[in-house]
Amino acid sequence: MDKFQLANNMADTSNPANPSLTQSLARFSPQQMLSLLVVVAALIAIVSGAWMWGQTPDYRVLYSNLSDRDGGAIIESLQQLNIPYKFAEGGGALLVPSDRVHEVRLRLASQGLPKGGTVGFELMENQKFGTSQFLEQINYQRSLEGELSRSMQTLAAVQGARVHLAIPKPSVFVKEQQKPSASVVLTLHPGRVLDPGQVNAIVHLISSSIPNMPANSVSVLDQTGNLLSASRDGSAESMDATQLKYVRQIEQDYIKRIEDIVAPLTGAANVRAQVTADIDFSLSEQTAETYAPNQPPNKAAIRSSQSVESSNGTSNPGGVPGALSNQPPVPATAPIVAPAGTPATAAAGGTSNMHKEATTNYEVDRTIRHTRLPVGSIKRLSVAVLMNNRTVTDKSGKTTSRPFTASEQAQINTLVKSAMGFDAKRGDTLNLLNSSFNNDALEGAAAAEIPWWKQADTIALAKDILKYLLIAGILLFLTLGILRPAFRNLMQAATAATEARAASAEAAIHVSQHVDGAALYGAQQAANSYENNLQTAKQIAQQDPKIVATVVKEWVNAE
Repeated sequence: MDKFQLANNMADTSNPANPSLTQSLARFSPQQMLSLLVVVAALIAIVSGAWMWGQTPDYRVLYSNLSDRDGGAIIESLQQLNIPYKFAEGGGALLVPSDRVHEVRLRLASQGLPKGGTVGFELMENQKFGTSQFLEQINYQRSLEGELSRSMQTLAAVQGARVHLAIPKPSVFVKEQQKPSASVVLTLHPGRVLDPGQVNAIVHLISSSIPNMPANSVSVLDQTGNLLSASRDGSAESMDATQLKYVRQIEQDYIKRIEDIVAPLTGAANVRAQVTADIDFSLSEQTAETYAPNQPPNKAAIRSSQSVESSNGTSNPGGVPGALSNQPPVPATAPIVAPAGTPATAAAGGTSNMHKEATTNYEVDRTIRHTRLPVGSIKRLSVAVLMNNRTVTDKSGKTTSRPFTASEQAQINTLVKSAMGFDAKRGDTLNLLNSSFNNDALEGAAAAEIPWWKQADTIALAKDILKYLLIAGILLFLTLGILRPAFRNLMQAATAATEARAASAEAAIHVSQHVDGAALYGAQQAANSYENNLQTAKQIAQQDPKIVATVVKEWVNAE
């Protein structure tokens, strides 16, 4: 076989000492190629699983205790929005990725979801024509109950609410008119309670929403059957919580006032104050009526004055008896003048009795005073102030602790009395003590605070970091511990097989050369050996033409 013809029929390759990836893969046997594919597929599967595990979102509760109707509507909306969701086992809560909880809630709220188990005034929007008055009244009552339930569910401690209204029919007769009433059943969140102020707020919310409904006609219960709206008549029992809150506020105000006035002298951390306030919550009223002493008449006001004057007089007959005396008198020709001091009746010839009475009533000074004493007045204050010793630094920089002097304590005592409004008449007391503080107790109180490495945010961040470090460690172990050694073993096996085939091909070609040279002397005797070697060379050229091309190239270079 001509070596130049064999060189032209074979493709040129690069140096086998630095094979490319394609050349390296071409050296693998089918079994080695299958093993390599299995290793690569396993690595890809592990890497994909680790990446998907790292990208799995943290699910949090979107809504819990949903009704079947609301749950179906919310799931349909989530599917339309392409938002993943799942259900919590046993709790019945709907979970979505934590980073999309607020977004999903806002989107669902724009769609009016969840609607809840109650209906509001939207029930009145679909009134059918021909509906009876009784059905309209029932729908209105249901709508009103639903709206009140929704309003109460907005409170932080209330998980659910049901309202039952008893609204009587209106009547034109006053005696037959009845006041409406209401009953409220509240379902509170676990561990939450309502204080009396919140209960009163719910009661007034209901009574203000229904015309002519008194607050005493509203009953509020919780899910355990406890009556929360008992005693709302202003008695002392209903004011216990309010009184306690008021007393705490008074005491805290006095404590802050005392510490603020002493802190500039001792330091904010070197003074402690406690105040006990005795508050009078009794309700009392006083009415007083006082009369002033008699006053002179010219200074007193006249209420009324009465004057009575009467006279009693008689007249004696006079004149000449006869006809002339019975005739009317003729006009006088001269004035009749009575002597001085003679009464008119006397001048007329008669007698008279005079009587005069005068009564004057003066106003009497009277003062009526109606006093209503305020509720919550301070009856007595008991104040205790504790001061730490003063820290003094000498010229050498050494710090020492020394107590305040007697004059300094007296000045601080005066300041505290002025700040608290000290009143000895009402029995106020003030105790001022100067001593060294126990720093170990203060440090223990400060150490009781939660350290940063125990806080929830720090723990969550550590969990995320640990998850990604675990993924990175798994990938590094797979790459360096499994894939790299397997690939190295495959490469070594492929290289050894390639070298063996190259050696066999080269030996076959040399045998072919020897046969061609000896054909002149014994072609007939070596015919069978030549045919066998030629077949072997052809098979090698068909299986691995790169090796044959390399051998031919060596021949060309040798010539």
